[in-house]
Amino acid sequence: MDLRMLSRELSLYLEHQVRVGFFGSGVGLSLILGFSVAYACYYLSSIAKKPQLVTGGESFSRFLQDHCPVVTETYYPTVWCWEGRGQTLLRPFITSKPPVQYRKKYVEQKEGIKMEGMSPAPSPAAGKYPSCSELIKTADGGQISLDWFDNDNSTCYMDASTRPTILLLPGLTGTSKESYILHMIHLSEELGYRCVVFNNRGVAGENLLTPRTYCCANTEDLETVIHHVHSLYSSAPFLAAGVSMGGMLLLNYLGKIGSKTPLMAAATFSVGWNTFACSESLEKPLNWLLFNYYLTTCLQSSVNKHRHMFVKQVDMDHVMKAKSIREFDKRFTSVMFGYQTIDDYYTDASPSPRLKSVGIPVLCLNSVDDVFSPSHAIPIETAKQNPNVALVLTSYGGHIGFLEGIWPRQSTYMDRVFKQFVQAMVEHGHELS
Repeated sequence: MDLRMLSRELSLYLEHQVRVGFFGSGVGLSLILGFSVAYACYYLSSIAKKPQLVTGGESFSRFLQDHCPVVTETYYPTVWCWEGRGQTLLRPFITSKPPVQYRKKYVEQKEGIKMEGMSPAPSPAAGKYPSCSELIKTADGGQISLDWFDNDNSTCYMDASTRPTILLLPGLTGTSKESYILHMIHLSEELGYRCVVFNNRGVAGENLLTPRTYCCANTEDLETVIHHVHSLYSSAPFLAAGVSMGGMLLLNYLGKIGSKTPLMAAATFSVGWNTFACSESLEKPLNWLLFNYYLTTCLQSSVNKHRHMFVKQVDMDHVMKAKSIREFDKRFTSVMFGYQTIDDYYTDASPSPRLKSVGIPVLCLNSVDDVFSPSHAIPIETAKQNPNVALVLTSYGGHIGFLEGIWPRQSTYMDRVFKQFVQAMVEHGHELS
């Protein structure tokens, strides 16, 4: 064909496109439809997948398939945000915060004497009115704040003494106000259950009475809380659920105590199985920029509010210059809890080695694209050796993300796993025993 003729035809075509418009010609619409179809095929073939279910016993696996089918159903991550970092960053801003009315309780403190009482409003004589529902004493003279959701309007369990109780453990700097905690309470309310949130020392606004905060290796405070809650409702089914560091703490407790716990079952979400691997992953440049530095400043802020309590034990100026969680733990956490080195602390904090000693049914949900918990550190082989343990591993979901649906505001895949599992254990747990 004559080159001049080809050029003329091309010029006329381009002139026509400009005149009728990109979409008016049908080319734009065709491109959009083609891209949409290609993306849908890619999403359905590579993104939406069934989770991997790893159990150490056939009975637990069959129990979950019968009573907790969500763990074997295809997980459809949010189509416009399925990557791990994106889900982790967006979840706190997208998901709603269901209204939860915790039990109110004022605490009067005079000359070291604590008096407690129920009150709908602060007492004029009260020296302290914390946001928490209850403060309990610890053996070292400290105090732990608990937030109670009693669910007295429950129609399924009208008798408070036998109403199932769920103990909730938030993440590293989390409290009872976190959206994922509020969603768990909302779902528990639908089931008729009671919830109590274990706030780590110093994070919920209460006074720090001793120079001690918290770490996921030391389970003394958790043991105190579990004993306290069980003593109040010893006839009620008692379960626990821990998120991120709360899950690490819960697994370390279960690994140490075995079957000698009043808990009948537990669930964990986005647990960091190996603290060394978690720290290494979070120190990669992009992860440090998006997550590590921010969490470090949150930790520094929480201890700086009680700075006067720690000046004799640690160099607080040095602590406040930490640029990563590892540096903070090396300069503060490991020192406060008596570890010789940061490696000693991280070895003791990792729940993976203790998984083989867990003595009650435990369901652990993790995403393999979670930068807080690298997939290579998930103890799959160890889980296969314990009939009480089930790992549910999704391909996507990030850290406490698990977003699903076009606009994932009301519920996540994690919420559905939580609801089905606790209901299954309360109503059918006897099948496992």
